[in-house]
Amino acid sequence: MALSQRLEFRQSQALVMTPQLMQAIKLLQLSSLDLAAYVEGELERNPLLERAGEDDGPAPGNEPDNSATGSDGDSGGNGDGEITPDWIGADLETSRSSMEQGLGTELENVFPDDGGEKTAPVETPPPAYTEWSGSGTGGEDGSYNLEAFVTAEITLADHLGEQMALAITDPVQRMIGQYLIDMVDESGYLVGELQSVADKLGAPLAEVEKVLAVLQALDPAGVCARSLTECLALQLKERDRFDPAMRALVENLPILAKRDLAALRRICGVDDEDLADMIAEIRNLNPKPGLAFGSTLVQPIIPDVYVRAAPDGSWQVELNSDTLPKVLISQKYHAQVSKTTRNDKDKTYLADCLQTATWLVRALDQRAKTILKVSSELVRQQDGFFVKGVQHLRPLNLKTVADAIGMHESTVSRVTANKYMATSRGIFELKYFFTSSIAAADGGDAHSAEAVRHRIRQLIDAEPAADVLSDDTIVDRLREVGIDIARRTVAKYREAMRIPSSVQRRREKQAATA
Repeated sequence: MALSQRLEFRQSQALVMTPQLMQAIKLLQLSSLDLAAYVEGELERNPLLERAGEDDGPAPGNEPDNSATGSDGDSGGNGDGEITPDWIGADLETSRSSMEQGLGTELENVFPDDGGEKTAPVETPPPAYTEWSGSGTGGEDGSYNLEAFVTAEITLADHLGEQMALAITDPVQRMIGQYLIDMVDESGYLVGELQSVADKLGAPLAEVEKVLAVLQALDPAGVCARSLTECLALQLKERDRFDPAMRALVENLPILAKRDLAALRRICGVDDEDLADMIAEIRNLNPKPGLAFGSTLVQPIIPDVYVRAAPDGSWQVELNSDTLPKVLISQKYHAQVSKTTRNDKDKTYLADCLQTATWLVRALDQRAKTILKVSSELVRQQDGFFVKGVQHLRPLNLKTVADAIGMHESTVSRVTANKYMATSRGIFELKYFFTSSIAAADGGDAHSAEAVRHRIRQLIDAEPAADVLSDDTIVDRLREVGIDIARRTVAKYREAMRIPSSVQRRREKQAATA
């Protein structure tokens, strides 16, 4: 077969990840708080974007002078080129009482330097230096900005750094101490190995351990510990209660977690009364001493969707308007600025801003519609949950919802990430309604894994202290109601819900009734 060259035209389809498509995908998976921060950044960068509902003010770069314009858009004047404010000639109340009523305060509070007769200047002593500022006054009115000092948040690193400056005088040890302080997490624990610190700083390991011992003596007690055992031991040493019996108790915390009191009495060599006092003292300690200082701000959960019962028995699904950023394209400002553009660089920049703003508005609108569509389908699929509770939650996967609304599974996955739904039964993440299925014992409809976990918790909560249910017994009880499940699956669900084993539950309930 002879080889030859030729030209051919072929038509094919391919998905191209344009910047606009990437932006839409990114916005789809953002939470409401992250989306608000993203939109704020775009409002700062793009001059053509503006918040919806804002009063139409003067365009940037065209601030008016002290004069005002008339309501018809023409500036008032006297015919000689002088601009006259539109309030000239109006019937104004100039009495003192009417002015004070309009301002909501006395005139002395608004114009402290204006009213009254001119008096001879009084010589005042020069302002004294204070520790709050470089001069005697914090402002023109002589007041201090105390809020800057009261609201300043002290972090754990700052607190430790101030103490270290007094406890350590050697510059080398201070450098090691500052490096160790930077390795302390928000709970107050030292993260990392001392050997790696010594290798990075080129210092002897004994020197690093010596500095760590000084840091562990700082406030709060238990800070810079490398484990829970060391943290509790440091706090007990601060209270002068770290005797041999308490040392043995702290070193056997796993046994204490299992509530094996007989083994603890044997290890510590104490009687029941002393052991109860030691356990009570352990409970009074702080396992996370660093949380008393500035830590990561915990944001409240804001629902993206509301589900309410309609009068006809159906469910009404609506978006939370407070979580939807309201931005518009300022066409007025765009038309005004486009007239002043002279070179190609300015025109290109303005065109890019317009295109970016247009795509952002469209992406936000598409995001809201997609969330509403997916949420409505979830409510339709899990109608039993909203009517009767968790035990009627159905098995559901992404493919089922995606096929029902005509979207791809990846789109549904992004929509349900970091989104929450407010219902009459509480606030749930959208991914909560996607659960795996567990086969029925009688061959009927499959059961949701979340519903099975709920049944396991109900059985354990209702068990008496004299008859604690084992995992095998729970399997038998579930099979009686038509749920075919293995014992290892019950153990996995129980551990995921942080429910101890039957042996530990029996010890805890016996100790509570003793």
